[in-house]
Amino acid sequence: MTQQPSSSPPHRTHLRQGAVGVAGMVFFVLSAQAPLTGVAGTLPVPLGLGNGGGAPGAYLLVGAMIAFFSVGFIAMSRHVTDAGAFYAYVTRGLGRPLGVGASQAAVLCYSATQAALYGLYGVVVQGIVERYTGLGLPWWFWTVATICLVQGFGILNIEFGAKLLAVLVVAETSLLLVFACWELLSGGGPRGLDLAGSFTPSSFFSGAPGVALTFAIGCVLGFESTALYAREARDPARTVPRATYLAVGLISVFFAFVSWMIVSFYGADRVGAVALEALRTGDATAVVLTPVTQTLGSWATDTMQILLATSLLAGVLAFHNGINRYFHSLGSAGVLPRRLSRTNRQGAPYAAGLLQSVLALLLTVPFALAGADPVLTLLTWGGGVSVLALMLLYLLTSLSVIVFFRRTGLDRRRWNTLIAPLVSIALLLGATALALYNFTTLISASPAVALVLELTVVAVFAGGVVLGRLRPGGPPDDAVDGVPVDPADVPASA
Repeated sequence: MTQQPSSSPPHRTHLRQGAVGVAGMVFFVLSAQAPLTGVAGTLPVPLGLGNGGGAPGAYLLVGAMIAFFSVGFIAMSRHVTDAGAFYAYVTRGLGRPLGVGASQAAVLCYSATQAALYGLYGVVVQGIVERYTGLGLPWWFWTVATICLVQGFGILNIEFGAKLLAVLVVAETSLLLVFACWELLSGGGPRGLDLAGSFTPSSFFSGAPGVALTFAIGCVLGFESTALYAREARDPARTVPRATYLAVGLISVFFAFVSWMIVSFYGADRVGAVALEALRTGDATAVVLTPVTQTLGSWATDTMQILLATSLLAGVLAFHNGINRYFHSLGSAGVLPRRLSRTNRQGAPYAAGLLQSVLALLLTVPFALAGADPVLTLLTWGGGVSVLALMLLYLLTSLSVIVFFRRTGLDRRRWNTLIAPLVSIALLLGATALALYNFTTLISASPAVALVLELTVVAVFAGGVVLGRLRPGGPPDDAVDGVPVDPADVPASA
């Protein structure tokens, strides 16, 4: 069938190619984790409400689960290069409707995470400014101001973003690693370096391991964003796999090591009670600030508070860039208005960035207007929704990998395209069950609120499936290794 020639688009729509390498991708991923936020902000919860001293083992377990998922994910990335990541992957294997549904779940996941970070960010900056200047502006003022700042960063070229994130990530991780290495070399706390207290099956399954596992999953959220920058990567066939495996390894080992040293400082038998008391008094960050301050000195307290703010800034900037790429891809595909695919002279998706900033305002301003506590509502609710949406995306992607390679035969390695994805599905189903079982604890809210948030994930995904059926057609770059995908290869009723 002869295709009609199309006129050249009047606006730029191409992302800048060759702009980011392995190191840049890894920094984008690590900044999305907001390492200091993950340690100081969320670690006290699994320590106090989860399995206590066994919490460090949860990070290694989640790292292993994500490693299995990454095998199929990377096999797919060699044949599908698209800034839409989950949208493109699920579409290739399970069809466009489910792919569009996955894209909406991904936007919800990342947007909810960014909103959660904005809530905590506003509180942290409010406290710092009030402490040093006496200026008592509300948390939402700093949140809104930073949304505007991040929008400005987003319209610059991607190298600028990578360099800024590199500085922020190195600063926050360095302080934690200095503390952890000092604790390791000094032999630990009252019980020494107790490996059995943190990394044995009995320690992991003590207390409520589901809480620890759920928060560990939340801490690795964003590693898959390496695929979002495939269009802008130098040699994506090598850059994406290397960056993905490196990011997964660094994230899981970093959180396991630092949390183990926190546990060692208190002792595996005492850390649970200490963390629980801190949670009850509303001073959860003291669980981490106290050992770091006592080990490195009083200067570390002020430094950590400032670095916590920059950690959160790095996180929201990373998610801003990631969501931009989703909107750009969906605009190019015709799922969303095509003007979202427009880019500026720096190759940045400025139109998608503006929409993302508006969405961030819509998710945070209502909590300010309602006078809600941003930590107890915006942070916990956003984090809970993002974990559920992420599990759904991982499951769909693993299934899509199996279907795609069974149909196309482009990669006949059984481990990469069948066995590892099947193991991933089994582990993800177990993790999802634990997340749902502990969801009310995760969001610190009533069962009714938990049900509403759970149904929100389902409704957004289902709405995306309907949208995919109502807007037929495929992305203009529907190709695998440069070969157009035969529409017959894409199931019509996935």
